[in-house]
Amino acid sequence: MIGRLDEPTRKYLCRDEWLSASTVTLLLRHGGAADRTFIARNPRVVGRPLPGLPGPIRYARRRTPPELLPVLRAELGRDPAEEPLSAAELVGLLRRHGRRGPRVPLDVLALRHRPDPELLLAEHLREPLPTGAVEALLLALDLPLETVHAFLAAPAAPDGRSWHRPAVRAVRMGAVTHEELVAHVAPAHRTLLLARLPDTHGLRWTLPERAGMQTAVLRALRPLGDDPRLWAELLRHAPGYRGPLPALVAALTDGTVPEAADAGAPGPDLVRAVRHLAPKAVEPYGGVERELALASLAVPMDSVAEDIRWVRDCIDRGLLTGQDVIRHKLPACWALDQDHWLGDVDHPDRHDRPAAVLASHAEADQLLALALDEDPEAWWSVARTLPEFAGTLPHLLLRVTEGGSVSGRS
Repeated sequence: MIGRLDEPTRKYLCRDEWLSASTVTLLLRHGGAADRTFIARNPRVVGRPLPGLPGPIRYARRRTPPELLPVLRAELGRDPAEEPLSAAELVGLLRRHGRRGPRVPLDVLALRHRPDPELLLAEHLREPLPTGAVEALLLALDLPLETVHAFLAAPAAPDGRSWHRPAVRAVRMGAVTHEELVAHVAPAHRTLLLARLPDTHGLRWTLPERAGMQTAVLRALRPLGDDPRLWAELLRHAPGYRGPLPALVAALTDGTVPEAADAGAPGPDLVRAVRHLAPKAVEPYGGVERELALASLAVPMDSVAEDIRWVRDCIDRGLLTGQDVIRHKLPACWALDQDHWLGDVDHPDRHDRPAAVLASHAEADQLLALALDEDPEAWWSVARTLPEFAGTLPHLLLRVTEGGSVSGRS
């Protein structure tokens, strides 16, 4: 896509449009200096994933107490300012001070030391570092992509509910994409939990990030189809499987997944995550009212505000879902933009109907994958036609796959 866009279009997209975290990550990784400059000026890229935002600069505003330096001096048996920290001293400090978030580990990494990513990774593989220390390493050190993947693939230290922070931080700061998380995070049940994190305080996915993570996990689970037996096997084997999720799915479909000795019963959070991801056949109620609501998606109201009010009311009453909007609302570009049917919000990472947003993302990804697969010409044809197409998204995909006219003009 980067190679196909002309310079004005590329500049407009990078500087003025809302971009998902994974999109910005790939632009920064494969684009040039101009892309980085324009993305930095984009007001819709809120604090991510530009280097350092959020990062050590943010945590420097809330420095740790001045008593930290005497503590470090006592632990080391010398003044940290006298000479750089050795690798063993650095690892020891990170292990002792990394269990309460990344703020103190970032102060430790701000001391003079000789960074050796390979040695730090080896220590992490030997005995997992606390999640706060791993998060600080991702923030403060310019780690190679393979090393970042290895840190996320290694089993995390048992830090309670903070185990997810390095994965969330890696996506938000632009180190990895959601798809790379799914491919490398282990064990498999943690990948499933990342798609449906518990609603508690602390670092969590924003709504678009959560939608991106859910989409990436659903893509990995697509070989299971709608076979309830395979989904039941997924829930049974996930707690004890030590590898990444794609490997577990492949073993389930081949019937070669081994029985884990320490599997145990799935916890309530894992059960909730799998139920959230599993295909559902429950139709909304409504009868005639539902049919009228579906028909109204193709008829513009007197004003945009009235259209938004009507769609929100139908969603609240259970007459419409996010899947219905993707399939029946026209034009297709409005159906794909939640602001056109849920209303504009004061922040690009929020919506007050998260279930509808997540459902619409999942439905759109499934339709696009079924119709276009991995054909770059088909994707490019849809991207060029979408802004001016007057029909629904299924109509557009049907036109593209059949090779007919895609004007869609009445």
